[in-house]
Amino acid sequence: MTGAPASAAGGSGAKPVRGGKLGTAAVNQASLWNIANILTMVRLLLVPGFVLLLFHNGGYDPVWRSFAWAAFAVAMITDLFDGHLARAYNLVTDFGKIADPIADKAIMGAALVSLSVLGDLPWWITGVILARELGITLMRFWVIRHAVIPASRGGKLKTLAQGTAAGMYVLVLTGPLATLRFWMMMVAVVLTVVTGLDYVRQAVVLRRRSLAAERAAIGRTAEALNEAAGSPGAVAVATDTGASGATDAGAAGVTDAGVSGAAVRVSGGSTAVEPAVRTRDGAEAER
Repeated sequence: MTGAPASAAGGSGAKPVRGGKLGTAAVNQASLWNIANILTMVRLLLVPGFVLLLFHNGGYDPVWRSFAWAAFAVAMITDLFDGHLARAYNLVTDFGKIADPIADKAIMGAALVSLSVLGDLPWWITGVILARELGITLMRFWVIRHAVIPASRGGKLKTLAQGTAAGMYVLVLTGPLATLRFWMMMVAVVLTVVTGLDYVRQAVVLRRRSLAAERAAIGRTAEALNEAAGSPGAVAVATDTGASGATDAGAAGVTDAGVSGAAVRVSGGSTAVEPAVRTRDGAEAER
């Protein structure tokens, strides 16, 4: 208990019943206007601002490029904090789940495309990174019914490398720093491809395991249903045999004994059957 009203905490304000279970209305829900969502909204608003600053005065003014880098850096920093705050303080909302990945892809996509338009970054690098990000996003929706693919350490390193390299390209750098940013971008591209392939592998494995578990569960359910359906019949057969064993044995006679000796023994084991069987076996031996 924090002592704050439920409405202030983003809940419905409903009071729990003493001695009873908390209903849906009594569970506090994070407010839309929490710090994590506000940071996400700021990042979304920074996307058009970053593009305008980058292209201002022809797109090659070092001063305006520095302003654009500042906007890009703020956007990347908010990306580091909003998710952590949402998880640490239970501020996860449906809006955040949708808006956060959109904001991430928007700021990085805007930077890569803008730099390629200006001729600072080769289009193939932009294409590889954007194709990977779009493909992984679609793949997550493909396997979301079976499992959730957690963010890996490699994926976090990829994001850090992309942000660092893109930020260095936004600035007007020359000499060794320009060479350094090229190799940083190459590292980002390699991490992008490697982590993308790893996510695909995880998705395939998780989907196969989930489908195998579903098939096993269906098989166990079918077996249980078959056993439940077969049990009454078995009881009925046993009851009928017990109730009329002597009658069936008397009615079966020598013919049934010839078909199945085991059945004769279960049905009552009449002493007149064995001589008949021996007589029949002797006749067959003579033939």
